[in-house]
Amino acid sequence: VKSKYFKAVSHYFAAVALCDHIMGPDDEESEQVKALQQLHVTMPEGPSLITVLRDKEERRKLGKAHLKKAIIKHEEAMRIHSLCRILRKMDILQEVLALVHKRSLKKYSEIDHEDDFFDTAEAPEIHPKTQQKPDIKTPNFSKVKVTDIFHRLGPLSVFSAKNRWTPATEVHLKKSEKGFGFTLRGDSPVLIAGVVPDGSADEAGLREGDYLVSVNQQDCKWSKHTDVVQLLKNISTEGVSIGVITLITSEQHNQTDRKSLLGTMTSASIFSGNDKENSRKIADSSKSPGLLLTWNKKKNSGKDGSTFSLPFIAVTDDGSFY
Repeated sequence: VKSKYFKAVSHYFAAVALCDHIMGPDDEESEQVKALQQLHVTMPEGPSLITVLRDKEERRKLGKAHLKKAIIKHEEAMRIHSLCRILRKMDILQEVLALVHKRSLKKYSEIDHEDDFFDTAEAPEIHPKTQQKPDIKTPNFSKVKVTDIFHRLGPLSVFSAKNRWTPATEVHLKKSEKGFGFTLRGDSPVLIAGVVPDGSADEAGLREGDYLVSVNQQDCKWSKHTDVVQLLKNISTEGVSIGVITLITSEQHNQTDRKSLLGTMTSASIFSGNDKENSRKIADSSKSPGLLLTWNKKKNSGKDGSTFSLPFIAVTDDGSFY
């Protein structure tokens, strides 16, 4: 909108200068021609610039062409303004656009003659110029507050793509006479350094090496050791809910992959053996149709049951590992 507006205004003032200016006897023609050359991006069509400056009618024609282009650009600015929902709320901007558009129409009606039967020439674009000099300023990044989007994941030393860990597990602990039954160590995140046998933590399933990630739904991945201890001290008689994660070592990860691979191989071998047995039975039955009548359904169902139960055992073993 601003680009169309300023281009329209430049054409309007160019038309005003051409139509209203009268070159005096003391004015140098060379300076006037030079100024007109600097005004346009390209040379206007028609007679030479010195002829335009000397002839009032030629100046009026060129000014009329500039006004025509100014009106077109004003209308384009108002059209773009009407398409934007945010700009439509700016009443002062709409008033300014309408005002300058009426001004251009009024000036066009003043210089337009009823006996103008010639086609208005195309006015060249106005050469853009500004008195403002661009000032390059180096941004001061120290004043800009940047929030790390990965901060909620936790410290990079533990919660990184190089490590594997189990999903966060939330357990509820009640403080007994001997306490919760675990010891804490380290900062950000706090590590469970030891678990007392048959204590509250042991019965809840906590193990040595687990990391504390939350206390009563409050994230404590970045909390210091003293802060976590203070949270545990300020619990109510109903107990405390803590969230823990367990890092998966490379040996455990390899064992998991090995179990899943063995389960897949066992299922494949069983199904392939079953297919061979079924194909052999079909071949035998095709040779002697009487065998179809003596098919042992009980025996067959037992074989199918033993065959399909093995993959479920493998999946159960794999799931119990996690």
